[in-house]
Amino acid sequence: MSHEFRALLRKVGSGPHTSQDLPRSEAESAMRLMLHQEATPAQIGAFLISHRIKRPTGEELAGMADAYDALGPQIPAISKRVWVFCHPYDGRSRTAPLGPLTALVMASAGIPVLQHGGDRVPTKEGLPLIELWDSLGVRWPGLSLMQVREILETVGLGFVYIVDHFPLAQALMPYRDQIGKRPPLSTLELMWSPYVGDQTVVCGYVHPPTEGMFRGAFELRGTTSFLTVKGLEGSCDLARDRTAIIGASENGEFERLSLAPRDYGFADREVPLMETEDWAAAALLALKGEPSELLEPLVWNSGFYLWRSQVSATLEEALVTARSILEKGDVWNKLEELRSVRNSCPPRIGG
Repeated sequence: MSHEFRALLRKVGSGPHTSQDLPRSEAESAMRLMLHQEATPAQIGAFLISHRIKRPTGEELAGMADAYDALGPQIPAISKRVWVFCHPYDGRSRTAPLGPLTALVMASAGIPVLQHGGDRVPTKEGLPLIELWDSLGVRWPGLSLMQVREILETVGLGFVYIVDHFPLAQALMPYRDQIGKRPPLSTLELMWSPYVGDQTVVCGYVHPPTEGMFRGAFELRGTTSFLTVKGLEGSCDLARDRTAIIGASENGEFERLSLAPRDYGFADREVPLMETEDWAAAALLALKGEPSELLEPLVWNSGFYLWRSQVSATLEEALVTARSILEKGDVWNKLEELRSVRNSCPPRIGG
């Protein structure tokens, strides 16, 4: 038993009247002890469920992210600013996802995108990014971090697969199933970036208080360029059946955006989740700019991100740009380039 961890557990697990928030340094220590599993399984499970009940603070998330930075994967900087998209690891169960498709459009416009995630994650065990990429013919598992960096540099796309690149975090996944609830690690994953260099972090969320946690953690950690998106199932995908609520920070200046899809001709019901094979078929059509139930959602989402990444001066122009590069075949060519570069990578040796 870790006596150091026991003292931290007593602080967060003392109930609604006497529990305490951890300072940043203690939150980092708690995360390190869990990642190294110096805390016992009983202690880790108790901490995760207690911390969920208490709710994490921005300062605690900052400390936990410090531990992830120290012990987890870090992609070295490339020559351009990278957009790091933080989709929920536990995937989608109700609505059709767009994450890989939006990333391909952005890369086609010269904006590098890095994503991260793993396999199906309890308790939701929804459709994860890694399976979506696989259905498009892109296999991210089996690459070293330096190979991911090379693809990010040359193609403009990268994926940190925690099963390969962060086994310490992967080893904590069974606890999610055992406690039966999302732990605070799920919130941490929505703001953590495995990249070192100039970047914009995009964080999806569901509940408004989560955005406040992100902002508090980012302020402490010196992260000044980020977007918070109240997206579909907590993802970075903008909705079309309601107003998109977004927070945008650049150089420490924060602004609130409320975008009504109907004002731009994109209001519609959300596309429901489909079988992965059916999603891939619809996605491949959309990537060619051909009629597909995913085409209009993709134009709406990728147009927004092209605008925020300053490819176009206005959202209206960015929506036209997104549709144009899809119809010209640029995005399809980017997918083929990604497949080719990935398939040419030698077998992974080392980290």
